[in-house]
Amino acid sequence: MIKLLSTTAVAMLTLGLAPNAFAQDGMVGEDAQPFSGLYVAASGGYDIQGNDVGSRLQFDRNGDGTFADQVSTAAGADAFSPGFCNGRALASTPGAGCANDRDRASYYGRVGFDIQRGNFVFGALGEFGKTEIKDYVTGFSTTPAFYTMERSVKWEASVRARAGVAFGEGANAGMFYATGGAGYANVEHRFTTSNGANAFADNGNDKKWGYIVGGGVEKFITRNISVGAEYTYHDYKDGDYRVAVTRGNAPATNPFVLAPNTAGTTIRRSDDSFRWHSLRGTVGFHF
Repeated sequence: MIKLLSTTAVAMLTLGLAPNAFAQDGMVGEDAQPFSGLYVAASGGYDIQGNDVGSRLQFDRNGDGTFADQVSTAAGADAFSPGFCNGRALASTPGAGCANDRDRASYYGRVGFDIQRGNFVFGALGEFGKTEIKDYVTGFSTTPAFYTMERSVKWEASVRARAGVAFGEGANAGMFYATGGAGYANVEHRFTTSNGANAFADNGNDKKWGYIVGGGVEKFITRNISVGAEYTYHDYKDGDYRVAVTRGNAPATNPFVLAPNTAGTTIRRSDDSFRWHSLRGTVGFHF
């Protein structure tokens, strides 16, 4: 998919540099400002997350709101000494490995309005869609047991500006552009563990503000229809997810509730930003 989108981007660049090479009878219009006006578009592609090496779980053992505590056994040893991974646990011990974060497809729809003045184009767009990516982090305890936090995107919306430089005329017109603005996403959280003794409660999903920046190339193939390739970077602060661990059916010597702090332990993930890169193809209809 990534190779296909890269090839598409190169092809669109070629179209932009040689717009007249693909002209056909009936496709060249007289409109000197083809990008001016309302348009709707659909886009789809592939989303990739950055490498979050070093991501881990953090613990508030004494309820003071800071997450720099060690979860200790009755003998004073680190209960999470087996370590952490920036992925999804495949079994209760780290030796079994972890699955990588899931990079997957995305699909969006947008509506926008542009104004063209000479070779310069500026406008705004609204977009709504979904990405199928998932971001994991796992801790392993000496029990042995795994504790995995997962986040994904139920939906994402954005309002962005767009500014570009146009080339060509009419049905041969194209544009290189930059885009950026505010994003708003419904981030879903999920916690899984192989620990069946303690009780666990989380604070659920959350809607987050962030930002989106990027750029692309767009080319008319008829007077009203355009195709393009686009890259965007998405960044959301997501540091509020918590999992509260209480005793459940575990003995009083359980590390999460060991005296003198018997109320339990709160867990969070160390990486408080949800970030990804998106490569997409676009198809638009201009009114």
